[in-house]
Amino acid sequence: MESQQQIKAGNGDEQVPLLQAPTPISIELVHLFDKMQAVKAFVFDVDGVFTNNDLLVTEAGELLRTMSVRDGQAVKWAIRAGYPIGIITGGRSEGAKKRFTDLGIEEYYSGIHDKWEAFQSFLRRTDTLVSEICYMGDDLPDLPVLRKVVLSACPSDAVPDVLGICDYVSPLSGGRGCVRDIIEKVMKLQQKWPEY
Repeated sequence: MESQQQIKAGNGDEQVPLLQAPTPISIELVHLFDKMQAVKAFVFDVDGVFTNNDLLVTEAGELLRTMSVRDGQAVKWAIRAGYPIGIITGGRSEGAKKRFTDLGIEEYYSGIHDKWEAFQSFLRRTDTLVSEICYMGDDLPDLPVLRKVVLSACPSDAVPDVLGICDYVSPLSGGRGCVRDIIEKVMKLQQKWPEY
């Protein structure tokens, strides 16, 4: 049972209950900002994060995806600001690889079944720590990394198991700006977002 403190009203005879302290959500927000402040690098899944999880299959059997140009612009700004960025995907798309290479991403891991192993390689190659990484994923293979990074993030349409553990759930879905959303929030908090 919760106890409420009492204070005396104006004339001193009447007891009036005081409101309780702020709810834990206020503490969580401070915690989230602390986590965002600690980020020094970003790692992303591809399908369901940079894309909307849909595949267009051509008559020739090619698999086509769409990606947000705004997500790509945010990646470029983050790289210019000095954030290492990595991609870890189970897919093997040459088109996606070219897109990320053109954006300036050097750490690209494709055809990956064990994302934690690839993630450890990213840490070694970029000289970063788990406590400095924001990882955004949307599905079960992302869970081993999401559980360990300082800031776990996902798009609004991630699977329930991922939604349930992430520090930050973007209001935007995969392929619709969730990448830019998390990059922009971190960079603005750290006062590194570009101004025009």
